[in-house]
Amino acid sequence: MLAGRKYTIDYYQREYKWQTQHVVELLQDLAARFLEYYDESHERSAVAGYGAYFLGSIIVSDRDGQKFIVDGQQRLTTLTLLLIYLRHQLPDEDQKTLIADLIFSQKYGKKSFNLDIPERTACMEALYDGRDFATDNAPESIANLADRYADIAEHFPEQLRGKALPYFADWLMENVYLVEITAYSDEDAYTIFETMNDRGLSLSPTEMLKGYLLSNISDSDQRNRAERIWKERIQALRDIGKDEDADAIKAWLRGQYAESIRVRRRDAKPQDFERIGTEFHRWVREHEGRLGLTSSWEFTRFIERDFSYYSRWYERLRHSAQTRTEELECVYYNAEHNFTLQYPVLLAALDVRDNEETALRKLRVVAAYLDILIHRRIWNFRAIDYSTMQYQMFLVMREIRGKALGEIVAVLRKRLEMEQRFADNPHFRLHGTNRPQVHRILARLTDYVETQSGHPSRYEEYARRGPKGYEIEHIWADHPHRHLDEFSHESDFREYRNRIGGLLLLPKSFNASYGDLPYQEKRRHYLTQNLLARSLHEQAYEHHPGFLRFIRDSGLPFRPHAEFKKADLDARQELYISLAERVWSVDRLEREAAS
Repeated sequence: MLAGRKYTIDYYQREYKWQTQHVVELLQDLAARFLEYYDESHERSAVAGYGAYFLGSIIVSDRDGQKFIVDGQQRLTTLTLLLIYLRHQLPDEDQKTLIADLIFSQKYGKKSFNLDIPERTACMEALYDGRDFATDNAPESIANLADRYADIAEHFPEQLRGKALPYFADWLMENVYLVEITAYSDEDAYTIFETMNDRGLSLSPTEMLKGYLLSNISDSDQRNRAERIWKERIQALRDIGKDEDADAIKAWLRGQYAESIRVRRRDAKPQDFERIGTEFHRWVREHEGRLGLTSSWEFTRFIERDFSYYSRWYERLRHSAQTRTEELECVYYNAEHNFTLQYPVLLAALDVRDNEETALRKLRVVAAYLDILIHRRIWNFRAIDYSTMQYQMFLVMREIRGKALGEIVAVLRKRLEMEQRFADNPHFRLHGTNRPQVHRILARLTDYVETQSGHPSRYEEYARRGPKGYEIEHIWADHPHRHLDEFSHESDFREYRNRIGGLLLLPKSFNASYGDLPYQEKRRHYLTQNLLARSLHEQAYEHHPGFLRFIRDSGLPFRPHAEFKKADLDARQELYISLAERVWSVDRLEREAAS
C-alpha cells in the first residue's frame, strides 16, 4: 500500500464512478489471492510469507510537491473505503491505528485524508466515524462513496471475517502493492497514461482465442464465415458493457467444460475453474481433445454453433439481469444481489440441441433455484459472496450439465431439501450489514401480496432506495421507554424491534413525517400505503375481494392489529415467514419447468 503519501485530484477529474460490480470484483480478487495462503493454524507473523498481490500502477503529476492523480483514483478511493470498513471491524486497537495512518494524517492538530478531496471530506468523515451520511441532495459522486461503502459491508467475503480478519488486514497493508509513477508536468503524465493504455500494444485473451481458433480452420470460406460470426457476437457482447465478451466466454467454458476446481490449500494449483477465469485462451489450447477440437471442421463448429449459441444466451441473460421481465424474472433478482456466479450455472443447463422453449424452461428452473437458495441463505444469516459460493456452484454446474429438464428439476430440488428453510431462523432481523438485502426481501414480500391480490406489480418501485425511493420503516419507533412493560433492557427491545415482522417498506417521506409516532397514531396512515402495510388495519379487509380471496386461498395468517405489542410482532413474524415460504417455494421449480 502507498503509506504516508497525500494525493489530490484536479477539479475536472473528481467524479468517483465505480459501481457495485467493480467493488465486488476487487473484493473477490483480493479474497481469492489471500485465501491461497491463509490457514487457521498460522500465527499472524506467517502473513509476512504470504504471496503478494499487484493492484497495478497509479500515475501522478507532481506540481511543486503536491501530487495530482492522473490515473488510479477509482482504485485509491475504493481502497480507502475498504480500509475504513476494516478499521470498524477489527478488534485490535494497534492494528486500527496502523490502518488509520493509511487513511489520514494530522498536522498541527488538524486531520486530513491522504486522498484529500475537499468536497468529499464530510462524507468520508461520517464513514470514518461510523455516522450516517444523508445523500439526499449530494452530488452523484458523493452519493456513490456512501453506496460503495455499503457495498463493501454487504459483499465483504465471509471467509475473511472472524479469525481471518486481522490476517487479511495485515496482508492488505503489507503485501498488496500499488506502484506510483510520477511525472513532473501534466503533459508528461498524460503521455505516460496514454502510452500505458494503448490497447494496440497487447492482445486480450479474447483476441488470442480468436486467433488460435481461426488459425486452425483450413478452408478459407469457412474461416471467413467463422470470423464474421465471431466479430458480430463479440461486438454484441461489448455493447452490453466493458469486458462482457470475456465474461461470456468464461461463463460458457466454466458452465460446459470445467471439471476441476482448486482446493483451499496453500500449495494447491489453479484448476479448470480458475484457469478459465484468468487465461481461457491457453486453457482451450491445452484441452483441444476435451472440447472436440480435432479437425478444421470442429474448430469451425466451435465458433459457428457453440460460441454463437452460448454467447447469444449469455447476452439475453445479461439483458434480463438489467431489466425485469416475466420471461426470466429470477435472473433479475439474482443480479440484484450481484450473484455473478449465476451465469456459468445457467449456461451449464443448456445444450446446443435445445430449442428456445426448452432452453427457456431450463433457465427459469435454474434461476428460480438460485433465487430460492440465495434468499434462504440470507434469511439464515449465511453468506452469498463469490468466495463462499463458488465451490457449491461449481458442483451444481457439473451435476446439471448435459441433463434433461426433468433431471435438472430433480437434482436442484434434492439440493434445496438439504438447505436451511425460512422457518429454521424464526428470529430473522435487520442488522448492521444486511439492510440492502432486507430491503429487497421486503420488496418481494410486499409485491407478492399485491400481485396475488390482483394489483399490478410495483417491485422496482419498492426496491428503489434513496431520497425518491422507499426505505425500511420500523413499526415501533426507536423509543424503548414506550415498551417498558415488556422490555426491561434496551438491547432486548432493539433486537425485537429489528425483527422482520416489525418492518415495512414505505416512501422516505412517510417515515420522515410519521415514523416517530406511536403505533396507535400512525396505524391509520398505513391505509394510504401498500397492501402489506394496510393489512395492519381492519379497514384493509373491507371491500377488497382480491385480498380476501388471496387470504382464503393461501391460508396465510393475515389479521389486523389494533395495538402492536410483543405478541403482535411475533404474529407478524410468523406471517412473514409463511409469506417467504410461498414466494420462495421449492414447488416453483416444477412450475417453471411446465411454464
